[in-house]
Order: sequence, then structure tokens, then C-alpha cells
Amino acid sequence: MKKLEVRTIALAAVLIALTTVFTLFVRVPVPATQGYVNFSDVATYFAGFAFGPALGFVAGGIGAGLADLLGGYAQFAPITLLAHGLQGLLAGLIGRKGTMPALLLGWAAGAVAMIGVYFVGEIPLLGIGPALAEIVPNVFQTLAGGVVGVPLYLAVRRAYPPIARWRPGADEDGL
Repeated sequence: MKKLEVRTIALAAVLIALTTVFTLFVRVPVPATQGYVNFSDVATYFAGFAFGPALGFVAGGIGAGLADLLGGYAQFAPITLLAHGLQGLLAGLIGRKGTMPALLLGWAAGAVAMIGVYFVGEIPLLGIGPALAEIVPNVFQTLAGGVVGVPLYLAVRRAYPPIARWRPGADEDGL
């Protein structure tokens, strides 16, 4: 088992905070589920693409889950932890090469995971009707996350190529 580096712990904390802020900054209520649409997906995709699957999971899951706790949606926090955690994990795992096809496939896999986990998780909490009603807002949210998150990652990578070395376990070339 590898020892966690101090910079990885610090980076995880910053990414969790970033995701929490992105989640709380703009919240569009979804009356059918008492939930809300937000920008958590932007931060989750960026974290997964830029820093890999583990930090994608931590930033997406803990950051968005913490926002639910802070924002008065505690009943959704466990579902959010899993939904956005898997989203960041899959984005980081599949999009690790950083090519446009890999990033788009990582986005799509993360989107399916997030939408699927919310759907299945909301059935016992809210019932089948509200869980179905949540699909369209979740599709919109994850689409917006990909439309902003992928170009954001590419722009940061272009402006600051050494970001590739910040992936835990990356060699000097960032691979």
C-alpha cells in the first residue's frame, strides 16, 4: 500500500472545497423531487480528468455530499456521495489519456453512473414518479458539466502543462 503524499491530501481538500462551492453557488430547485440542479458536475469532471480516478471520486462524492449537508438536503447526501463519487471515478479512469475521445467517453460513463445512481437511490426515498422526474434535470446537469468541465480541463492543461504531474502516482511525464 502506497503512502499518501501531503500534496495529495492538500489537493483533495482543495478539490472537495471547490466542488462544494460549485454545488452551492447556483442551485435550481426541482419541485418534483425537492432536489436541485447545480454545477457540481463541472468540478467533478475537472477533478477526475486532471487528477485521476481517486481524487475524482473524493472531490465529486465528498464535495457534492457535503454541499447537500450544508444546503439542507441531508436526505440526499448518501446518494450524492455515491453518484458523484462514481462519476468522478469513471471520468478519471476512462479519461486518463486526456485525448478528446477518452474525455468524452469518461464524461459519458460518469453521466450514466450519476443519473443511474440517483434514479435507483431516489426510488426508496421518494418513489418511482419523482425518481423518473429527476432524470431530465440530471441529464441537463451532467451535460452542462461535460460542456464546461472538458474544455476547462483542456484549457488548464494547455495553460499549465505541469498539471499532469499532480496526478497521484504520475511519473515525470505525467503518465
